[in-house]
Amino acid sequence: MGRGLFVGLVTLDLIYLVEDVPNRNQKQVALDYGVAAGGPATNAAVTFGYLGNEAQVLGGLGSHPIRELILADVQSWGVSIVDLQPDRTEPPPTSSILVTRSTGERAVVSLNAVQSQISPGAVPPDVLGGVEVVLIDGHQMGVSEAIARQAKAQQIPLVVDGGSWKPEFERVLPYADFVICSANFRPPGKESIPAVLEYLEDLGIAHCAVTQGEQPIVYRTLGESGKMAVSAVQTVDTLGAGDVFHGAFCHFCLQSGFTEALAQAAEVASRACTAFGTRSWMRQ
Repeated sequence: MGRGLFVGLVTLDLIYLVEDVPNRNQKQVALDYGVAAGGPATNAAVTFGYLGNEAQVLGGLGSHPIRELILADVQSWGVSIVDLQPDRTEPPPTSSILVTRSTGERAVVSLNAVQSQISPGAVPPDVLGGVEVVLIDGHQMGVSEAIARQAKAQQIPLVVDGGSWKPEFERVLPYADFVICSANFRPPGKESIPAVLEYLEDLGIAHCAVTQGEQPIVYRTLGESGKMAVSAVQTVDTLGAGDVFHGAFCHFCLQSGFTEALAQAAEVASRACTAFGTRSWMRQ
């Protein structure tokens, strides 16, 4: 069993399965629904915990009653949250998500952490004690930079979730051991996957990869490039698949080399796409 710290966004996700995304001024009855804690770091932590590890989320939660729904979900999977904003009275960010039944594609309306950035001074001094891997999702950049510096100093592997480019990501990336991006990750002026991988390598990052849904993963490790096929599955819901990938990678990178951990994480993420919502695949 490993111990991981997951730094970033904590939300409440309201997830609806629909035939189609509604048009303007149209009402629609959902086919199914789910409620779960969300955010890239939070979903990754739940996956890491599900795979038999000890997972802790570092983020802002606050005192609003919505916190109890979030805690009930993550704690049911053995995940704890270190709340860096315990006195915050505003509700945590809430996401409304529509998943189209025929394709598994999702449409998301959410509020990220831009309006609730946390001072690095709120981070407990001993938060990295016993931690074996750290993941950062880029939604709390000041806190993330502080944690990244500490992880580097303590030689704790640092994984960066590059789901999409976020302002000031360059403050964190140079400390990373592993960067796993989606095809939407585009640093300024970098408009192709080879350019993105070259950008990351130039920052001194030894291992990086770009996932492309059902298309092959493109990676670069210690100067060598390659592609890795992804298993074909009957897709029901792609929501959170990237988060699952990152959480699973954190698990497998403690046991395997980079490319093997990528392949194993891809298998877990593919399985997550075969069920509706971000949690039901773990109950199958």
